Amino acid sequence: MALTSAYVLAVGRIPEVFSKIRDGQAPDHVTNQLLKDWGFASSNDRAFIPLLKALGFLTPSGQPTQRYHDYRDHSRSKAVMGDALREAYHDLFLITANPKESDREAIKGKFKSFHNASDNSAANMASTFFALLKLADLTGSKKADDVEKSDDPNPPAPPSPPPGSFSGGPPSFHYNIQIHLPATKDAEVYNAIFKSLREHFVQ
Repeated sequence: MALTSAYVLAVGRIPEVFSKIRDGQAPDHVTNQLLKDWGFASSNDRAFIPLLKALGFLTPSGQPTQRYHDYRDHSRSKAVMGDALREAYHDLFLITANPKESDREAIKGKFKSFHNASDNSAANMASTFFALLKLADLTGSKKADDVEKSDDPNPPAPPSPPPGSFSGGPPSFHYNIQIHLPATKDAEVYNAIFKSLREHFVQ
């Protein structure tokens, strides 16, 4: 179960923040001062740091993660964001695999019930999600690529079925026969029993 409650009020600035991440050099830490240096000086802009942590772009202490660095590759940034959304908003993708604007009310309701949030907070969470969604490619995620790479072009042959199992041909049958020998000292009795076994069962 995963559904972050992180959100920002200035959703219109979300593309600007991720543009700074993609096009600039990765810092040692992302701090409120760095946001100000990037041009995000409003107190509301401080909410971007918790959001970046929720998306896996920053460690709890604010250091850029591998996902942060991967996002800086322009050819992969949308797929990286897709992976981030699938993790941070996993429960939303249980509602629909490809969220669209027409799903906004259902998604808002999910935020409201999951986090016991007010209508206003749930609406802000939904707005943040949809703003991030515009930066993502859900069809080219790293997870999908990993599945494709794991496919062996020469997969091993399936194991042979155990004797007696049905594998498309006629079934085979096996019998276990137990012989209870009489308690006797007469060797001829045993000889007669084993002779009969050879005649009837050994082909």
